[in-house]
Amino acid sequence: MTEAIWIVARASGAASLVALTLAMLTGMALRGGVFGWLANNRAIRTIHDFTTLLWLPLAFAHVLALLLDSYARLGLLDVFVPFLVPYARLEIGLGTISLELVLVVVVSTAFRRRMSYEWWLALHWLSYPAFLAAFAHTILAGTDFARTPLTVIAWIGFAALCAAGIRRLAAGARAGARGLERLRAA
Repeated sequence: MTEAIWIVARASGAASLVALTLAMLTGMALRGGVFGWLANNRAIRTIHDFTTLLWLPLAFAHVLALLLDSYARLGLLDVFVPFLVPYARLEIGLGTISLELVLVVVVSTAFRRRMSYEWWLALHWLSYPAFLAAFAHTILAGTDFARTPLTVIAWIGFAALCAAGIRRLAAGARAGARGLERLRAA
């Protein structure tokens, strides 16, 4: 039974990182400055919404399996308060932080119509540190990431997000420069 629980924990952990990576990439694609031709694509919006919601049950399965695994020695408090576990505090704590940040993003999206766009966007930007925490948690604590195929998948996702992020920053810088030129010309 313990081996089955451990397999569920490992598989759901890896799958949740893939879902979060896809949610981040499609979310970035929905912003016009990154991949303009995808910004109004309904399929990208659907994939973004689906992978964001898919991440939640996968993450919860990961946490529940670890709570049930006698080897992992996680307690309920460890799920909510980072860095309390008796071993691998940083590695496990990063997973806790990622879970909490993504929950804030998902809950804020559910209440999006009741808050200002600026407030919602500020909360939505928590997706970036949430992904970084999840990625670091996976690389540092994930036992399967000693195997090449999963490591390659994780690093490809990370590299794709970095490339999209750089492209997004560059597009923002170009837009800002155009705005300054217009102000100077006026």
